[in-house]
Amino acid sequence: MAATNKNDVSTIYDRKSELKAFDDTKEGVKGLVDAGITEIPRIFYHPPDEYSIHNTSDSEEEQFSVPVIDLKGLSDPTKRKGIVAAVAEASESWGFFQIVNHGISVDVLEEIKDGVRGFFQQDTAVKKQFYTRDNFSSPFVYNSNFDLYSAPATHWRDSFTWYMITPTPKTEDLPEVCREILVEYSNQVRKLGKLLFELLSEALGLKQSHLNDIDCNEGLLVTGHYYPACPQPELTVGISKHADRTFITVLLQDNVGGLQVLHHNMWIDVNPVPGALVVNIGDFLQVAAYIK
Repeated sequence: MAATNKNDVSTIYDRKSELKAFDDTKEGVKGLVDAGITEIPRIFYHPPDEYSIHNTSDSEEEQFSVPVIDLKGLSDPTKRKGIVAAVAEASESWGFFQIVNHGISVDVLEEIKDGVRGFFQQDTAVKKQFYTRDNFSSPFVYNSNFDLYSAPATHWRDSFTWYMITPTPKTEDLPEVCREILVEYSNQVRKLGKLLFELLSEALGLKQSHLNDIDCNEGLLVTGHYYPACPQPELTVGISKHADRTFITVLLQDNVGGLQVLHHNMWIDVNPVPGALVVNIGDFLQVAAYIK
C-alpha cells in the first residue's frame, strides 16, 4: 500500500501490520510520545484537505461566533422565553451553542478535566488493564481510535468511553484515578441533559416534557479524549470532520481549544469560555425534530 510522506516520496509499507503493531502495545498515542518519537508513523498521515484549517479573517471572526447562551433566570417566565428563543435560533442556525450558568460548578468541571488527564497520564501498566477493542466486554473501554482498523487514517488521539446506563452504576468497573469524579460529573450532566431537552422541546413548540417523555435522555455515553503534543502536527489531526450520531452532545473543552464547527462553508473556532459547556445538536435529534 502506498503512502506519501512530507517530501512526497512514495514508499511501500504494510499498513495492516503497522496498525496491529501499534494496537498491540496497548499504549496508544501517549506511548509514542513517551518513547520520544520525532516523526509520526505513517498510519497517522492524513490527506492535506483533512488537516488544513481555514483561517477566518478578523471581520469574519466578528461576523460569525458560536452563540453563548446564559441559562440564568430560567424560573422567570419572561427570561425563560428569551432563553428558549435563543436555543431555538442557535440550534437552527448553527446546530451548536455554548451555555453558561448551567448548574455544574467550575470546581466539578476542573476536577473532571484533571481526572481525564490523570487516567491517560497514569502508569501504563495500570492503564493497560482497561485496553480493549471489545466494546461489550466492559462498561468502561479504553483504546486509541475506536475505528483503528477501518478508518483510512489514524487520528492522533487516545480515548476512553463509559456507557452509563443507570444513575447508580457499579463503580468498581471504573478506574480508581477518576472514579468518583466520573460518576459525579456524569450524574450532573444527565440532570443538565433533562433541562436541555425541556428547553429544546419548548423551542420546537412542543410540550416541555416531550423529548424526555420519548426517552431522549435515557442512557449516557461518557467519552474522554486525550491529544498529546504531536511532533509533526502538520501531517495529522486529532479528529477529522464528522457529525455526532446522538440526540445531543455536551462537550467540555480545556483551555487549549482546537474545536471548530462548519458554518456557511467556513470552519469557525469554538473559543473556550471559562465555565462553559458546548452543546451540539446530534443527528438523532434532528430526525426527531423533523418527525415531531
